[in-house]
Amino acid sequence: MARRIVRRSVISDINQLDTSIHPVLKRIYSQRSLHTPEELDYRLDRLIPYHSLTDIQIAVELLTDAISQQKSIFVVGDFDADGATSTAIAVRALRAMGAVQLGYLVPDRFRYGYGLTPEISRIAHERGAELIVTVDNGISSLEGVRTARELGMMVLVTDHHLQGETLPDANAIVNPNKRSDPFPSKALAGVGVIFYVMLALRATLRERGWFEKNRIELPNLAQWLDIVALGTVADVVPLDGNNRILVDQGLRRIRAGKSCPGIRALLDVAQRNESKAVADDLAFYVGPRLNAAGRLEDMSIGIECLLTDDLVTARHHAAQLQQLNQERREIEQQMRDEAMQDLSAIHLRENGEIPAGICLFDESWHQGVVGILASRVKEKYHRPTIAFAPTDNDEIKGSARSIEGLHIRDLLDKIATRHPDILNKFGGHAMAAGLSLKKTHYARFSELFAQTVSAEMAHREFEGIIESDGELLANEMNMTVAALLREAGPWGQGFPQPIFDGRFAIEEQRIIGEKHLKLKLKHPQTARSYDAIAFNVMEDEDVVALLEKKNEAQFAYKLDINEFRGRKSLQLQVEAICELDS
Repeated sequence: MARRIVRRSVISDINQLDTSIHPVLKRIYSQRSLHTPEELDYRLDRLIPYHSLTDIQIAVELLTDAISQQKSIFVVGDFDADGATSTAIAVRALRAMGAVQLGYLVPDRFRYGYGLTPEISRIAHERGAELIVTVDNGISSLEGVRTARELGMMVLVTDHHLQGETLPDANAIVNPNKRSDPFPSKALAGVGVIFYVMLALRATLRERGWFEKNRIELPNLAQWLDIVALGTVADVVPLDGNNRILVDQGLRRIRAGKSCPGIRALLDVAQRNESKAVADDLAFYVGPRLNAAGRLEDMSIGIECLLTDDLVTARHHAAQLQQLNQERREIEQQMRDEAMQDLSAIHLRENGEIPAGICLFDESWHQGVVGILASRVKEKYHRPTIAFAPTDNDEIKGSARSIEGLHIRDLLDKIATRHPDILNKFGGHAMAAGLSLKKTHYARFSELFAQTVSAEMAHREFEGIIESDGELLANEMNMTVAALLREAGPWGQGFPQPIFDGRFAIEEQRIIGEKHLKLKLKHPQTARSYDAIAFNVMEDEDVVALLEKKNEAQFAYKLDINEFRGRKSLQLQVEAICELDS
C-alpha cells in the first residue's frame, strides 16, 4: 500500500535543552515534546514513587502476611513476553525476600485461554495455594477471582490492562489504569507494575526489620531491571519518561555484562552484541524468541530461561526458544500467504476497495500466531485487522491490531454494547486486543467490524504515514551522528527512533534474500553516494512498480551503522520509498 512521508513539527523550545546536546538530537527531542535536560536524566532516583498506586499498601500487607506465615503463594502469569518477565520478577523478588512456599502457573493458551480463569483458580487450589498473585492479567478475571475467593484463597491482582465496567472482587488490585488510580504514568507494562509492588514490599519489610531478623541479605531489585526492560519493550507500551528510566537502566546492566543468564543466552542465539544492546535488540530479537514459547508450546520454557542463574541451563532453554521461533516463522509465513490470497479475492470482489476493517479466518490457522498475522496485514494495508483461529466448542479466537487514531478495545466495546449477543469475551489496549466469538457469528461480526471502523474513520484517510524528523544536512550524514543516535535512546513506542527523509537518485539496486533490496543512493545536491537497505520491500507491489519506472524517489530512512566482518560503514535503513512531490 502507498505510504506518505509527513515531517514532524517542533513542539517544544529547543533552546531550553542543554547546549552540549548535538543539534540533530536537540531537534529530535524538541519534536518529542521534551523541554528540559531533566527529562533526559534516567537515574533510578527519578522514578515516580510507588505510593500513589491505589491498593499498593493493601497488596504489601497481603504479601508480608503470606511471607511471614510461610503461606503458599502462586503467581499466575500470561503467556506473552510481558507475562513471562512479570512472572520472573515476582518469583525472583519474592524468593529473595524470604518466600518459602512459592510457585507459578501460566495458563496453556490452547486449553484454558487468557488470565485467571475458574479452571486455573481450581488448579492453584489443588496445588495448595493460599494467595494468588496475578501478573499482567486479572483486571477482567471476574469469574476466576470469584472462584478463587469461594475456594478460600486470597487474590492480589497486578495488571496494566484497561478495566471493564466491573472490577473483580480481589483482596487488592494494583493497576495504574484503574479509572480511579492517581498514579501519573499509565504506560507501565505488567512487568513494571509488579516491579513497583516489589519495591513497596521491600521497603515495608526493611522498615519492620524483617531482613535483619531473618538474616536475609537486603535484595537489590535493580539487579533485575534487565528483565523489566525486556518486558516493557516487548509489550510495546509507550516509553514515557518513567518507562525510559526502567528501560535505560536495564540496558545499562545488559551492556555491562550484568544481565541474567537467560537474557544473555537469548541475545547470543539471536547473534546480537550484548555490549552494544539497544531497545531494538529486545523488541525484535529477544522478545520474539521468548514469545515463541507461549505462541506454540508452554511459556514455562521462557520463564525458566529467565529464572535460572546457570548459564548452561539458560543456553539450553534459549536453544529450545530459538527452535520454537523458527517454527513460528514457518507457520506465520504459510498463514500470511493464505491471508494474502484471501485479501486478493476481497480486492477483486469489492471493485478495488479493501474493507475499512479486515477480518480473516481459516480453520487451519494456529491460535498462537494470529496476532503476528494481524500485525503484518495491518502494516501492509493500513487497516485495523483481526485474525481468527479455531478453538474448541465451536468458538474462534481473534487477535486484533489497530492503526493510529483508532482505539481498538473501545471499538470492540461499542460493537458489544450494540450487539450484546455477538462477542463472548474481549479485552485489551488502544492498539491491540483479544476477543472470542462463536464461529457461526463470524460473518456477521466481520460486517459489523468493517461498518464500525468505517464510521469511526469517517473523513480520515486510510494511508500509511511515516513521520520524519526532517532532512539531514550533508555534514550530518556521518558515522558520528549515526552512533550518537543509536546511543541516545531508549527509543520505542511513543518515543520513536529518529527517521529522516530526503530525495535520492537510485544508482544501483539488487534483490537479496528474495524480498529485501540493497541500494546505492546518490544525494542530488552533494552527489555523494550512500549504501542503503530496504527490508521486505519486494512484498509491496506499489514500491516495486515505482522502482521499475523511476530512477529517483523520496526515501524515509534511519541513519545506521552496518557491521560486517569487523568493518563498519554508514548505511541508510530505508523505512519507505515514495513518489517525489510534483
